[in-house]
Amino acid sequence: MNDSKLEKSIFWPSILFIILVTGLLVIFKDSAGPVLSGMLTSITFKLDWAFEFLTIGLFILLIWLMFGRFGQVKLGGLNDRPEFSKLSWGGMLFTTSMGTSIMFWSIVEPLYYYVGPPFGIEGKTAEAAEYAVTYGLFHWGLSAWALYALPSVVMAYSFYVLKNPSLKISSACRGVLGKHADGFVGKVIDILVIWSMIGGLGTSLGLGVPMISAIIGDLFGIESSLGLNIAIIILWTIIFTSSSYLGLYKGIRRLSDINVYLAFGLALFVIIVGPTLFILSYFTNSFGLMLDQFFKMSLYTDPINQGGFPQAWTVFYWAWFAATAPFAGIFIARISKGRTIRELVFHVLLWGSVGSWLYFAVFGGYAMDLELTGKVMLTEIQATMGDPSVIVAVLNSLPLSTLVSIFFVILGFIFLSTSLDSASLVIASVATKELDGEAQPARWHRLLWGIVLSALAISLTMTGGLDVVQTSSVLVSVPVLLMYILMAMSLIKWLKKNEKIHIYVNKKSE
Repeated sequence: MNDSKLEKSIFWPSILFIILVTGLLVIFKDSAGPVLSGMLTSITFKLDWAFEFLTIGLFILLIWLMFGRFGQVKLGGLNDRPEFSKLSWGGMLFTTSMGTSIMFWSIVEPLYYYVGPPFGIEGKTAEAAEYAVTYGLFHWGLSAWALYALPSVVMAYSFYVLKNPSLKISSACRGVLGKHADGFVGKVIDILVIWSMIGGLGTSLGLGVPMISAIIGDLFGIESSLGLNIAIIILWTIIFTSSSYLGLYKGIRRLSDINVYLAFGLALFVIIVGPTLFILSYFTNSFGLMLDQFFKMSLYTDPINQGGFPQAWTVFYWAWFAATAPFAGIFIARISKGRTIRELVFHVLLWGSVGSWLYFAVFGGYAMDLELTGKVMLTEIQATMGDPSVIVAVLNSLPLSTLVSIFFVILGFIFLSTSLDSASLVIASVATKELDGEAQPARWHRLLWGIVLSALAISLTMTGGLDVVQTSSVLVSVPVLLMYILMAMSLIKWLKKNEKIHIYVNKKSE
């Protein structure tokens, strides 16, 4: 496969923009932090309706795509076949998007809902406990994955059906933007997408590094420190740059396959040694409550009491997922050649939701059992010592806790590595002029972005500037709202324009 040419008009502005903005945010982090936090709060309260309508609207649009007349449209030529087995494909769909976030939030998030529940329910009551895992299943389920699925379908259609030779979000908006997709507007879109990826990965590092550091510190009896955090980032860098350098077929796919088996094995272990019947019964009840309350939770803004729950959680999550979704969409599109629209939408929603639900059911259920039975007072640990200490306490409560903690650390490293190496591949793809169906960006280009991501992570960890970069990346979700509308309109326009061709191809393939 030939290395493709660099898109200098995206590569250099992106590098300079990242260095400039990151530098300014770090230098002025004390003053920038409160300003950015205020802007984020303003967005979640003033645009709550927009993010909620967008997310439920995307879900409805995807259901129409899946079961409507365009479901059988093939993302590729007549003779194109899928490049990966369903297991490898599904594993990459899930692991590249979630990273260590699901390991972290599946344990600590239900505890937050138990203490500060929605709908004006009193904290730490039986009713609050019923919603603790329910809201986790909702936030990491179908709606969240709808935000990832639409960019995936539009990008795959643009790349494999229309043969647009670039994996860029600007190309996915070409149906509406026309020639402007290649001009200034298109460049701005792609640079913003790269920045949102940087911030999204910063969020993953911001969660993952302290978590892994706390577990390693507990295992070896050492204090979590800046030096330990940097050592973890360097080791992560070695893993994901090696995988990214090997490429999509040898590196990322194999890492994802390993990840799926390890993640499932850990969940199965906790179900067996934990309170099995409680976990299964609690999940069943929570899942039923989530399905029953789905539309209520989807459009809940609490305008009368103004308790702030939907803005602090639901709207923030939709903004965060929307900001990082272009990255996931580009990668998922890249690995979905030969699939139909129905197949792609169904599997993104299925693999993503089921993987998330499994972790919330098992680890959320187990954590809540520890809290409700009084075996380990996790909410007190959370309030006094922080979230990483909660995760350490949960792992230490399990049989063979040392082995489980080591296993958890290994899984954490692989989980984040699959996200980071996918990101370096995607960023390099965005900053590359043209790619044919199976071409990948130049190895040096993929490796360069891996080093940039690592250097940023280390410098931000050392300066304490990670939080402001994370917050600033979520602010990108506001223009991303418009990108979603452009992508949806472009896809519908393309599908209707090419409907006769699709009918002909479908008949030929039958």
